[in-house]
Amino acid sequence: MTVQIFDPTTEATERTIAYARRPASLKGLRIGLVDNTKHNSDQLLLRIAGILEREHGAKSHVIRKKKSAGVAPHAEIIAEYKADCDVIVAGVGD
Repeated sequence: MTVQIFDPTTEATERTIAYARRPASLKGLRIGLVDNTKHNSDQLLLRIAGILEREHGAKSHVIRKKKSAGVAPHAEIIAEYKADCDVIVAGVGD
């Protein structure tokens, strides 16, 4: 009997990440919130929205739930956020 061992590791590759430009202020901006479906993610995001509106002048918020934590938001959510939001926050519950 032959035992075959597989090495699942890969070499790390360096890459540059282009971060989105940050607004100087949230005053009057519309906030998009991405609920990743994990336990309490929606509650965390609603608290964040309240703070951003009360303390930083954000105008409003839109919260949408992904199909599951392991996938990207579906195209309709992305299109809505592009059309109706100035800043997006993704939250993690648990």
